[in-house]
Amino acid sequence: MLDLPDLTAAQAERYGPHLALPQIGTDGQRQVLAARVLVVGLGGLGSPVALYLAAAGIGTLGLADADTVAQSNLQRQVVHGTTDVGRLKADSAADRLASLNPEVRLVRHRMGVSTDSGWLSDYDVVVDCTDTFEARYLINDLCTQAQIPWVHAAVDAIAGQVTVFAPDGPCYRCLQPSAPDAERAAGVLGPLPGIVGAIQATETLKLVVGAPTLVGRLLVLDAWTMTFDELRITKHPTCPTCST
Repeated sequence: MLDLPDLTAAQAERYGPHLALPQIGTDGQRQVLAARVLVVGLGGLGSPVALYLAAAGIGTLGLADADTVAQSNLQRQVVHGTTDVGRLKADSAADRLASLNPEVRLVRHRMGVSTDSGWLSDYDVVVDCTDTFEARYLINDLCTQAQIPWVHAAVDAIAGQVTVFAPDGPCYRCLQPSAPDAERAAGVLGPLPGIVGAIQATETLKLVVGAPTLVGRLLVLDAWTMTFDELRITKHPTCPTCST
């Protein structure tokens, strides 16, 4: 059984709102403090995810991104600031998160995931905040092989989607067998990644404390009409990744 840390008086004060929730409580917060979560991509989605997970007290937070901060990122990538333009996103995000919660152990991976990312198995949960199908398929294959649950999200223009993939459920290839030919929209509504990223962070915390999640369900958001729809995802019997 995992050896969970006891809460200090300072932690009891900081995380008091979580301790007061019957869904989390003291034992759940102790699980959060012991958890190891990797955030892949520190852009529009990764910004709110990383901020909320650090604020929640995730014990070890991995930050993976090879890109640098650009001026055009600042419209939605709220973990970075104007003075961070030109810096590696992993470094910029780590500095911001350290000031938010210095207790969190931050591990900087100044790279994206690849077939050589053996360090992926150092984490309990992976959060996919990438923006390419190539990266999503790779995360799917690596997490399926390592039996690691992962939280997927994507945004495009005014729409977004979120789901959770777990070792015993359908995988990303069951949802999206191949990459579509359609190109992404040129723009994205600024607050949209914040909404979707906050849902991702919520699902991540639920995974950590052992609560039911969006496994087998795809939550779809149209931010312009502010409507949510839900689609079922089923395990494909001939999926090349997760089929037995």
